[in-house]
Amino acid sequence: MSKEKKKFYEMDREERLAFLIESAGLTGEEAASFGQPLAFESANRMVENAVGTMSIPLGIATNFVINGIERLVPMAIEEPSVIAAASKAAKIAKAKGGFAAEADGSLMIGQVQVVSLRSNIGAAKRKVLARKKELLAIANAKSRSVSAVGLQARVVRDSSKNRMGRMLVVELIIDTKDAMGANAVNTMCEAIAPRVAEITGGDVVLKILSNYATKRMARCRAVFDKEELGGKETVERILYAYALAHSDVYRAVTHNKGVMNGVDAVALATGQDFRAIEAGAHAWAARDGTYRSLTRWWRAKGGDLAGEIELPLAVGVVGGVANVHPTAKLALKILGVNNAKELAMAIAAAGLAQNLAAMRALASEGIQKGHMRLHARNIAVMAGAKGAEVDAVARKIAEEGQVNVEKAREALASLRKG
Repeated sequence: MSKEKKKFYEMDREERLAFLIESAGLTGEEAASFGQPLAFESANRMVENAVGTMSIPLGIATNFVINGIERLVPMAIEEPSVIAAASKAAKIAKAKGGFAAEADGSLMIGQVQVVSLRSNIGAAKRKVLARKKELLAIANAKSRSVSAVGLQARVVRDSSKNRMGRMLVVELIIDTKDAMGANAVNTMCEAIAPRVAEITGGDVVLKILSNYATKRMARCRAVFDKEELGGKETVERILYAYALAHSDVYRAVTHNKGVMNGVDAVALATGQDFRAIEAGAHAWAARDGTYRSLTRWWRAKGGDLAGEIELPLAVGVVGGVANVHPTAKLALKILGVNNAKELAMAIAAAGLAQNLAAMRALASEGIQKGHMRLHARNIAVMAGAKGAEVDAVARKIAEEGQVNVEKAREALASLRKG
């Protein structure tokens, strides 16, 4: 850090990169590579019909202490105020020891759907379970890096209007270790499918993993000092905000969108499948039949605010985009995680921090004051501001509460006249 002990947000880009070289052990070459577009050759291998790439801002959330370890948390997101808000929430949590997190092992579920059973479906289920060892051996013959450790079977009845009847779902339980594991799980499901069809006498349709990773949960808890939050009244108002999110689906959806601002931003930065994470998280939020908050909040000892989050997080530090995208690899290095469990815990902490920050803003000054202050910079650029003009114009229109292009152009014209 510089001699003036600047805070991270006060540094310019070169100072921030120098800080990352010192704190995260980046090489000069790695630091210089930030901001470089993904080579088209790489993009063309990653997706079909590629024509180019699209950049998303990458920032660093600070102040995070997770299980006693200080971490810099990379976040890729285009929305203003998210990174600053998460850093502020983490700073408040840090005063009380930071975030305490844990994560389950890396067990994923792969499904093989069996239909058109010509024999009793219950008998077909028993036959499959009786050949559990054989099916696990077939699955494990397809992989050296992950292992199928269990097998189960369920009868599912079609609840749609198509009346497709009952079907048997054979499920592999697979330990994907430090990988997310989608490709390995799918390969194993496809490997056992022909034998499952022979055993049951049915037809196999789907052979694919489930993104509802309920055997791969992450949990995080923190206490936030009531005075740092704004006092007893702010804690009370935050609890009212949580009460609505727990009880009303219209609020819960927006509440959880705020949670996922933190979760997705870290997931995207580190090369994770954030769409899979989103799907699993929202399914978990509705597990009791009503869509609710992914977080839980209560009044702690002494009037402080305590909160926790629990959600399925299938993430990996080996394989997939995390190993082929240069920026994702650097983000993992900056975060300093050594395995999938540590990554899941960091992502959960970011989600909890972002949720606290959003509720604190909503319960006090309102979400727009801070958000629009940052959004004003985008508007200033749209109006033609350059260099130092951007901050001057943004500050002017934010102070006046008129954050629009017309007012930005007026402020810019006035600034240039002197």
